[in-house]
Amino acid sequence: MPEGDSIHHAAVRIRPVLLGGPLERVRTPSPRTAPKRWDRRLADATVERIEARGKHLLIFFAGDLALHSHLRMTGSWAVRRSGERWPRSPRRAWLVLSRGGHDVIEFDGPFLELRTHRQVATDPRLAALGPDICVPGELDVERVLARIRQGDPSRPVGDALLDQRAVAGIGNVWKCEACWAQRVDPTLATQAVDDERIAAMLAWTAPRIQHCAQNGTHLRPKKVYGKDGRPCPRCGTAVVRRGIGDENRPTYWCPGCQR
Repeated sequence: MPEGDSIHHAAVRIRPVLLGGPLERVRTPSPRTAPKRWDRRLADATVERIEARGKHLLIFFAGDLALHSHLRMTGSWAVRRSGERWPRSPRRAWLVLSRGGHDVIEFDGPFLELRTHRQVATDPRLAALGPDICVPGELDVERVLARIRQGDPSRPVGDALLDQRAVAGIGNVWKCEACWAQRVDPTLATQAVDDERIAAMLAWTAPRIQHCAQNGTHLRPKKVYGKDGRPCPRCGTAVVRRGIGDENRPTYWCPGCQR
């Protein structure tokens, strides 16, 4: 599941391949992107910089073009040596950028656009993002708390942590694990959880998600996520799962020690 650390780590893996010289080959195998002719528009283009902002990945080219990606629930970025077996069908590859004997592949979108630098700079979704918890030194806890408190006070606190306008980068796994680590029931209304407990969840998450952003998402803690029906590693009570929030996101927690 792509979360903020997934995107930041993708940027870490992509930079050594794409930075430093012109692209050698551009392909759009998917029927979704083949008609866009990006292979022609990006032929011989040089990547100037690659940025991750929360769950958005931006690849800026010399001149005035930039790729803007958001993977949502289904997409992924992969880096492979040219000629190696791909992890998904080539028809699911929306874009392949090749340089130096490696392919950078974006699979399954669902949002990938080639835009101008100005369009990126004025994109309201990017402008609305809260502090990026995946970036060392960027988290402003007071600003995050203020934005959370501006929202619906009856909203489950677990769902509030997913609001990218309050804090960018937290996804469903980190939401569940942060709530477990600080013994907070994610289904509680935000108004029932004081600032100190929300701040503690942010403080617990920040160094861990930043470590994963640099070193890989396989390092994420998994105490309760995906463990419904299994004993809580802290108190032994069976972990439960329930959809919460407007998008009914699957949420895992221990009813024995998260209150």
